[in-house]
Amino acid sequence: MSRQNLVRGRVCFGAHEEYRVLVNEGGEVDALPSGALRAFSDLPAVGDWVWIRPAGELGLIEEMEPRKSAFLRKAAGKGHAAQCVAANIDLCFVVCGLAGDFNMRRLERYLVLAWESGAQPVVVLNKIDLCADVDAAVSAVRSIAGQAEVVAMSATHSIEPLKPWLQPGSTVALLGSSGAGKSTIANALTGGNRPTREVREQDSRGRHTTTASMLMALPGDAWLIDTPGMRELGLLASQASLELGFPDVAELAAQCRFADCSHQEEPGCAVRQALIDGRISEGRWASYLKLQREVRHHAAEADASAQRAEKRKWKAIHKAQKRMYRERGD
Repeated sequence: MSRQNLVRGRVCFGAHEEYRVLVNEGGEVDALPSGALRAFSDLPAVGDWVWIRPAGELGLIEEMEPRKSAFLRKAAGKGHAAQCVAANIDLCFVVCGLAGDFNMRRLERYLVLAWESGAQPVVVLNKIDLCADVDAAVSAVRSIAGQAEVVAMSATHSIEPLKPWLQPGSTVALLGSSGAGKSTIANALTGGNRPTREVREQDSRGRHTTTASMLMALPGDAWLIDTPGMRELGLLASQASLELGFPDVAELAAQCRFADCSHQEEPGCAVRQALIDGRISEGRWASYLKLQREVRHHAAEADASAQRAEKRKWKAIHKAQKRMYRERGD
């Protein structure tokens, strides 16, 4: 496609197929996806680089540049479509509040998806001022975080622990459940005053303050994508990302006597021995098995979807050939 008369920009907001795009001149343009983009491409997400055609008060998004990374989750509902939450990110701040609703199993799921995105995850343990034993919480998280760094802080007191990660030109996504403190962190980093809400007293769960992803400029030429709280986090990930999220399980599995060990009754199973010895908790092992089932289900669905797409392609080709033969009188 020729890019003559097109303007390059980056999506800073998107909801219901309506977008705002930051253009090179520094302004924002309201935009809609063109018909061609709808037909032949995924729709843009916050963080995507796009090319738009000015059209009065609105612009038409004609082209999307390839993504270098993307945080994806399964869209809500019974389907298997992927929803891109944040695109072209370098770092994922996985924010967990250490008050009431802290959940290690949910953190494991976030870490697998963060690794799958292609960005570097950093676990941010927020609200240390409300935690009775910060050292124990940090130690527990580090035991499952693998290569992901762990930062403990209180966003209401200081966000200095996060600043070393905000390098010029980098894009950081804030991920986590409602009530973890993402909006408070975003306000502190940007100097903004987006609304925040207290968690519910009865269960310490948050209310959705951020309802759509937003890209915001940070001091020092870094960028921040704040995302909505996600209580439903359907897994779209590969076995490689699962192993990055569970490096202890992957390391033990490599030590099993049999390469195809199912970790059930086989002799010489290092994973079963670690469970007996208490080196891996039953909860973490159950979490791994659950996520592994989702990974395999996603792989099977992706394969079936690819086969259906291939079948549709050849059906269209054969129809076009028959039409051409009829027109030629063959």
